Amino acid sequence: MDSFDRHILTLLQCDAALSLKALAEAVNLSTTPCWKRVKRLEDEGYIVGRVALLDPDLLGLGLTVFVQVKTQRHDSAWLEQFAATVTAFEEVMECYRMSGDWDYMLRVVVGDIAAYDRFYKKLITSTDGLSNITSSFAMEQMKYTTAFPVNRG
Repeated sequence: MDSFDRHILTLLQCDAALSLKALAEAVNLSTTPCWKRVKRLEDEGYIVGRVALLDPDLLGLGLTVFVQVKTQRHDSAWLEQFAATVTAFEEVMECYRMSGDWDYMLRVVVGDIAAYDRFYKKLITSTDGLSNITSSFAMEQMKYTTAFPVNRG
């Protein structure tokens, strides 16, 4: 990956709707070489998708909850079932298997406390083997980005 590729990735992270012409001009390439680079970056897996980022407050989804989960089970069958369960919940934006005191961390986005309570009840009734769940409610978002730092090198 060279500086052109990193510049292309940086720009696309900021605005995936950039036209090929605008992107090529911004990185100082003609359109065909720029398109080939974008295509190669997609083929090699650097670009995994293009999305529109939405405002959760305007959608009525202004409550972010970080949910930490401990389980009594650690076998592969349970892990597959848990992963399938949390993946199916539209409220779960992210889920990580963790090291340390907690086994899993979920980022859940809902409209209000009542919506979170409904989610919580669905989670505990659809998943066997949970030993502890704790929830932390985000008071203020200090930083949010989806852009990775690719301008190294």
